[in-house]
Amino acid sequence: MSAPVSPQLKDLPKVNLDLKSELEGFKTVNMKKAETHEKNVLPTAEDVKQERQHSELIQGVESFKPERLKRTNTQEKIVLPNAQDVATEKTQKALLQGVEAFDTGKLKHTETQEKNPLPDKDAIEQERGKQNLIAGIENFDPRKLKHTETQEKNPLPTKEAIDEEKKA
Repeated sequence: MSAPVSPQLKDLPKVNLDLKSELEGFKTVNMKKAETHEKNVLPTAEDVKQERQHSELIQGVESFKPERLKRTNTQEKIVLPNAQDVATEKTQKALLQGVEAFDTGKLKHTETQEKNPLPDKDAIEQERGKQNLIAGIENFDPRKLKHTETQEKNPLPTKEAIDEEKKA
């Protein structure tokens, strides 16, 4: 690495002349004396208490010995169903037994007739006409129209016809 090079005078920033004269004539004697006050915020008693509890908890977990635990037996209580539960269970069981024991031989044989009523020709033609009309409206191209000029014809009687009617 090369040694740092000092900037040349022309590269240094320019300082305003007023500011430069003030800085050159500055005297530290004119400054007021002031004391420095350092503020060191100490934690409150509650903060200290919470920190202590947290550290005690962590220390307790770290130093825990599982040998100090005592063996216990879990006692499971048997919960008996109530009368309503017993009744619903009996009906479900009876239904399942009825379905399982059902004899399909007792059923009568039937023939299925599939009916698919199609519309008649008039209804089909009417529907096709509606669809063609809608398609014609949707696909209408206004560029195919021809330009026309409207001529208003209001035949008024001529002066001669008016004179003849007045005479008559």
